[in-house]
Amino acid sequence: MAEFDLLIIGAGPGGYVCAIRAAQLGLKVGIIEKRVGGGKPRLGGTCLNVGCIPSKALLDSSEHFHNAGHAFAEHGIQAAVSLDLAKMMARKDKVVQGLVDGVAFLMRKHKITVFSGTGTLLAAGTVSVTPPEGPSVEHTATSIVLAQGSVPIDLPFLAHNGTTVINSDQAIALSQVPKRLTVVGAGVIGLELGSVWTRLGAQVTVVEFLPQICPFLDPDISRDLQKILTKLGMTFHLETKVTGLTSTGGQNALSATAKDGSAVSIPGDVVLVAVGRRPLSDGLEKAGVALDERRRVVIDGQFRTNLPGVYAIGDLVPGPMLAHKAEDEGVAVAEILAGQAGMVDHNLIPNVIYTWPEVASVGLSEAAAKARGAVRIGRFSYGALARARAAGESDGVVKIIADAVTDRVLGCSIIGARASDLLAEVTAVMSFGGAAEDIARTCHAHPTFGEAVREAALDSLGRVLST
Repeated sequence: MAEFDLLIIGAGPGGYVCAIRAAQLGLKVGIIEKRVGGGKPRLGGTCLNVGCIPSKALLDSSEHFHNAGHAFAEHGIQAAVSLDLAKMMARKDKVVQGLVDGVAFLMRKHKITVFSGTGTLLAAGTVSVTPPEGPSVEHTATSIVLAQGSVPIDLPFLAHNGTTVINSDQAIALSQVPKRLTVVGAGVIGLELGSVWTRLGAQVTVVEFLPQICPFLDPDISRDLQKILTKLGMTFHLETKVTGLTSTGGQNALSATAKDGSAVSIPGDVVLVAVGRRPLSDGLEKAGVALDERRRVVIDGQFRTNLPGVYAIGDLVPGPMLAHKAEDEGVAVAEILAGQAGMVDHNLIPNVIYTWPEVASVGLSEAAAKARGAVRIGRFSYGALARARAAGESDGVVKIIADAVTDRVLGCSIIGARASDLLAEVTAVMSFGGAAEDIARTCHAHPTFGEAVREAALDSLGRVLST
């Protein structure tokens, strides 16, 4: 008889949420985490320890610092500010530690057994745990969930060394503000961390191989974001291929090639490589787990791998590498194992860039929607929004895409203050197959940022009220 009903490898957002939901449903659950801090397993994975949470803490702190130096005067507030980076980093660490402790409390509350060490799938039903000290121990389970997550991608000609070349894990823990920071990759991670260090005083240059930043965004939203970040002080080199790093006389310079073939040299003290992440699927093939061409675990519609009783979720499997996607998949797997109808609508996974202003999107882009048939587009500018004007946040737009025949909402993109929060309304409407008319007929409090969503829906119907 197996020791556990469910054993989970990896205690990131997907793993620990899966464990909690399974325990709520009456399963005997164990979870394995290799990250250690203070002699204990540090639960929460990349998101909580070195990703989503610490980066957002720094984004908020750097926004406060920037506003104090650039926006307070407009509000009649006179302030002389200086940066205490060590204290800012200490606050970030305190936020992270509090949440890590919170996850540990939840494991105890739900009577989930936590193993400290590296979990290795040996075969269906069997996992070995190698602790930081001591021999490996084998454990058995009726079902196993693989939730090891992902790690930053290294470039062979720009391997990170923790000083002059860093990855995203290290970019949240710099001891001083670099005078010149070069960011390789204009995706979510590169732009978020680039904006943090720009606001704190670094000269930030972003180099991107593709013709637009954040290629998954609608081109017009991407252009708006680039304009705003350029105004903030960031410099962009698009359609530029990085080839290496040269050091002369103690000075570093990133070597690259522009679209026209000309050589580009970008001096900088620190290079942040932010070209994406790869699934941490190393070693799974040895156990017989099938991987695809991108080394993601192959799963079916119920998250089952090719091995009986072995499931996979989160960054290991196809789809966006997002914490909330992993969480929903973790819940779905737990419910499936308990005999319920767990499911995730992968067409409605929100995507957010936590720059300021934020960018948030869900569903189809304008181009993808038009490829399927006739659509109506509704737009509403923050510049015409009373609450945004009062707050001094007039940069932004809400864009809603609706089917021209059925009026069903197909997608939404928002750039502007509180975009991540505003998107939830649209996502909820879309999850029920709702129409732009549904949003337009819903009373929104005045004055709020949420009114921009309603006005965009009204615009798609040809009856916007506020412009």
